[in-house]
Amino acid sequence: MNTRSNTMPETFVRGGIAPLVMSATRPLYWSVRRELWENRSIYLAPLGIAAAFLVGFLISLIHLPAKIRALSALGPADYRHAIATPYDIAAGLMMITTVLVSVFYCLDALYGERRDRSILFWKSLPVSDRTTVLAKAIIPILILPLITSVIGAAMHLIMLIASSVVLLGSGLGVAPLWAQLPWFQMSLLLLYHIITVHALWPAPVYGWLMLVSAWARRATFLWASLPVIAVAGVEALAFHSVHFAELVGGRLIGASAADERTPGYMFPTNPMTHITPGTFLGSPGLWIGLAVTAAFVAAATRLRRSGGPM
Repeated sequence: MNTRSNTMPETFVRGGIAPLVMSATRPLYWSVRRELWENRSIYLAPLGIAAAFLVGFLISLIHLPAKIRALSALGPADYRHAIATPYDIAAGLMMITTVLVSVFYCLDALYGERRDRSILFWKSLPVSDRTTVLAKAIIPILILPLITSVIGAAMHLIMLIASSVVLLGSGLGVAPLWAQLPWFQMSLLLLYHIITVHALWPAPVYGWLMLVSAWARRATFLWASLPVIAVAGVEALAFHSVHFAELVGGRLIGASAADERTPGYMFPTNPMTHITPGTFLGSPGLWIGLAVTAAFVAAATRLRRSGGPM
């Protein structure tokens, strides 16, 4: 018995058969793909919002030639503001969608697999709890911002092309439209804004929601909200201040990051908006938030490792 087991590896070597070695990143890659398969709202929600907005915008193009003629008497700043408003609204919708989908995804990320008992199947696979939780954390911090940014850029391009067709059909020029609304610059600024202000900055909130999702047996939204409300209420009664509520709210909506000193203050159509990653990356609040996020994700991993179906 021992002789046969010892000669087996030599047979494989002589036959040119090497053992299968899996890449360290491959389980993470397939875990992220699993999240996209199981949670179609990650891309269907922004697609639905974009489609609904584009229908309304295309209908509004009926009045575009008359609007452009009326705007010709205005100054450059007023002209740009008037034609950029629909594009700002489109960008704002993608930002709101990113936050809402991220919140509800994180609340259900670990709770859902315990509720439907699919955690038993996923734990039987050769994928560690750390890899699984990390893949779930990547969704709101990286994957969803990329998806909504791409959809937002596609919306802007369709809007520009449709507007150009209508203007050309009415005998009007399109050069001022494309000059005031450069598509590539808007797309780059939208991507930068969503990743910095609505993904990296609110990461501690997403980490907290995932921790609650790994712990709560029901009503995850309630359990995630109650501690925040309790701490904010105690602070308001004892110290007559609302610093904690402002901290959490500012993290969630990106208000703490989006001011005149940091990137993402204005909408991507504004020519005064600049990409300054050095300012953002040099913010202590960013790194403190990411450290808190890492602690929440590590705690969620431990809870998943020791937990089971409900």
